[in-house]
Amino acid sequence: MAAEGLDPKTVELTAIIREIQDRVRARYPLNDGAAVPLPDLMPIVHARDAAEGKVAAIGTVNPRPPGLLNNLIQLVKRTVARALNWHVREQVEFNRAVMQCVEAQLEALNEIKRSLAALDGLIRESRQRSEEQARNLQAEAAELKDIRVHWAEWRNAWEQKLAASEIQFLRAISETQAAHSHRLTLQEQEFRDLVRHQHREFTTALERAIHEIQNRLWADLEKVRGEFERLIHQELRLASRRIATAPVSPAPAAAQKSVEQPQVNIDFVRFAERFRGSEEHVRETQRFYVPHFKDCRSVLDVGCGRGEFLDLMREAGVSAQGVEQSEELVRYCQSKGLNVSQGDLFEYLESLPDASLDGLFCCHVVEHLPVSKLPEFIALAARKLQLNGLLAIETPNPECLAIFATFFYLDPTHLRPVPPALLCFCLEEAGFGRLHVQKLAPASQAIPSLLELPENFRETFFGGFDYAVLARRIS
Repeated sequence: MAAEGLDPKTVELTAIIREIQDRVRARYPLNDGAAVPLPDLMPIVHARDAAEGKVAAIGTVNPRPPGLLNNLIQLVKRTVARALNWHVREQVEFNRAVMQCVEAQLEALNEIKRSLAALDGLIRESRQRSEEQARNLQAEAAELKDIRVHWAEWRNAWEQKLAASEIQFLRAISETQAAHSHRLTLQEQEFRDLVRHQHREFTTALERAIHEIQNRLWADLEKVRGEFERLIHQELRLASRRIATAPVSPAPAAAQKSVEQPQVNIDFVRFAERFRGSEEHVRETQRFYVPHFKDCRSVLDVGCGRGEFLDLMREAGVSAQGVEQSEELVRYCQSKGLNVSQGDLFEYLESLPDASLDGLFCCHVVEHLPVSKLPEFIALAARKLQLNGLLAIETPNPECLAIFATFFYLDPTHLRPVPPALLCFCLEEAGFGRLHVQKLAPASQAIPSLLELPENFRETFFGGFDYAVLARRIS
């Protein structure tokens, strides 16, 4: 409010003076309360100002009051000063250089003073921060001391409570363990008594159930056996009636040259099913030959029986046909869609063109032939096979002594076994080579007691029930 009544020029002049004071204070800082004492440069400034006044007065005359005499004196002085100007010129330049040097030193001192003032400000700020940190540390130290005191008090109380709790807990555990052990002993005794009682009941019930099952089983077996025997009897009567009612055709003249087989009036389909095995079993045993015949284009199965080998050839995509003497077996094979003809094997082979086959399979046939017919059959097979054609013959193995006590004489149409050496000799005589003999159906599988014999002895005299010879026509 006081500033509003002043003259504007006065206000402006006051502001200018304050600005000059601020600049002077910044350029020449004071030494009030400084942590670092600052030098006072004002005497040097005053001496500089006085020296500059003296230097500026060189070559001038002192002013005098106006008047003719004074004017004359002033004129003489100025004349003398101008006359001496050449003499004092270098002195004046020296004085000015000295003043410049003093000015530079004064400016350097002022710069040092300003740096010291800034350093003093930093020192003050650092001191304030240090004092504040010291106060904070003292407060924290007091707080930590208080915490330590309270912690010591709390720890003592906590240790006492912990000890009391541990004692109480251990006492409770001991009591619980004792009660649990007593209860467990009682439960174990009850469980043992219960298991013993249940075991006796289970054993009694099991024996009773086994006895009942055995009785029912034997009764069922007796029933099945009676039904099976009645079924066999009916089948045999039907077969006998079919044979009795079948027309008898006159035998051709060429039949005189065929093989004279013993005429046995039995059902050979049922005979093969019982003593040779099911079709699936025979088919799996004959699967051994499939890789050898898979590349053939025309295969003949001599004595094809139920057609197991022909089924395998059909599965492998090989063209194959069969010949069988039994009319009943021929009808059975034809019912399965197999290409099977009825006739004597010698007559059928004679009817085929020479070198028309590249594969011939003969399974369990040669043991039905007389000894004189075996070379004839092999020679005839060689004629019908192409060069490099394959001939496979499977027959019972007479080197296995168990065959004579088990399977060989079960078939009433068997004449005599063919040893592997004899069969190989006949094949070589007929122009076959690359012979390979493979033992089949190990006797130890059917008669496990043979495993008790020494291995070498068992392999020599009780090897495979059957054997196969694979041969190629080489000439």
